[in-house]
Amino acid sequence: MAKAKLTFMGGIHPYDGKDLSKDKPMKAVLPKGDLVYPLSQHIGAPARPIVAKGDHVLAGQKIAEAGGFVSASVFCTVSGTVKSIEPRRVVTGDNVMSIVVENDQRYEEVEYPPVKPLEELSGEEIINLVKEAGVVGMGGAGFPTHVKLSPKEPDKIEYVIANCAECEPYLTSDYRRMLEEPDKLIGGLQVILRLFPNAKGVLAVEDNKPDCIKLLTEMTSDEPRITVKKLKTKYPQGSERQLIFAVTGRAINSSMLPADAGCIVDNVDTVVAVNRAVREGKPLMNRIVTVTGDAIANPQNFIVRIGTNYHELIEEAGGFSKEPEKIVSGGPMMGFGIFDLDVPTTKTASALLCMSKDEVGEPSACINCGRCVEACPSRLVPTLLSTYSEHYDMEAFEKHDGMECCECGCCSYVCPAKRQLTQAIKSMRKMVLAERRKTSAANKK
Repeated sequence: MAKAKLTFMGGIHPYDGKDLSKDKPMKAVLPKGDLVYPLSQHIGAPARPIVAKGDHVLAGQKIAEAGGFVSASVFCTVSGTVKSIEPRRVVTGDNVMSIVVENDQRYEEVEYPPVKPLEELSGEEIINLVKEAGVVGMGGAGFPTHVKLSPKEPDKIEYVIANCAECEPYLTSDYRRMLEEPDKLIGGLQVILRLFPNAKGVLAVEDNKPDCIKLLTEMTSDEPRITVKKLKTKYPQGSERQLIFAVTGRAINSSMLPADAGCIVDNVDTVVAVNRAVREGKPLMNRIVTVTGDAIANPQNFIVRIGTNYHELIEEAGGFSKEPEKIVSGGPMMGFGIFDLDVPTTKTASALLCMSKDEVGEPSACINCGRCVEACPSRLVPTLLSTYSEHYDMEAFEKHDGMECCECGCCSYVCPAKRQLTQAIKSMRKMVLAERRKTSAANKK
């Protein structure tokens, strides 16, 4: 077996901004206005509504069921009345079919069915409980977790890695979860290990979180199958490919799944949601959202009910201390710049970042300095791929491994010419994937 490196080649060390919110304990917020539940909060087929306008619903009630194997159910997070089922704007700017619920402020909840002890559950029952709870990857990808936990050859899985790196600047939601609810994180990892008899559990934490490392190490000292790995702090350490290489020394590419390298990787909040689904029988209804940035009066880590409007989160954080020039859903490296706060919190919403200055400058010509090549964790030539993207040269883009880009943003960050390299490469990757789907569909006919 290749030796663990605890880091990877390339990467950057941006200002992390975590001091703004890292010492703020998790705080539950109750929504005031209507709740909006997009039917596509995950990779895969949209969920199908199973309620109608005028229906009375309770917190914890399923309101949309998975639309296929690669899909996820959606649950109401308050009690109230279904106002409409209509397209609503989400953070990406798209209009997505959504269920709108008028909050009655009573927060009445369904009675959850009793659950069996973990020791009595079969692997199939565990996966079914995760599926029924609507759990998806909460680190941002939104891949349905029950699918990830169902690899073709479970006996070949050797590592279950809890991604505790939280390398994205400004985000502190996973950090607070690890500090305040480590038992739920470890409990969720134990649940997942039940599915993979030959696997070891790894809590992979960057070394800029020594308090988390100490706490988790103490709490797992009697767990023979779980270890804590102290990784070197560097962005994008939490990216799946880089994390697997750092922990196991194994490399994967865009045509492989982590399971092909004997690994399952899940984010902290996802592992906690698995614990809640299996041990408590409760669906995915809330998540931790970091509301931060130098334009926020009182940065916080909120426990947010999914469907809550972003305006309400800004209000809960004391509003704006100065007028923001840039608002980002997520972190500064991989988040989406948003133009409207009238959008709902979804399963994959990790942060709301409000900056008083927009650091994106006017791009100029490439000066061939090679900094983007040095920073790229996938060992690509971003300036070349960007040029192919701008000229719509799909063949050259694929030939020079453009599909291996993990869209981390390192190249754009280090570029002295302020070229929008990541954006150009990301657009071309989407075009290539769309072309592949088109070709595949044509071949099936």
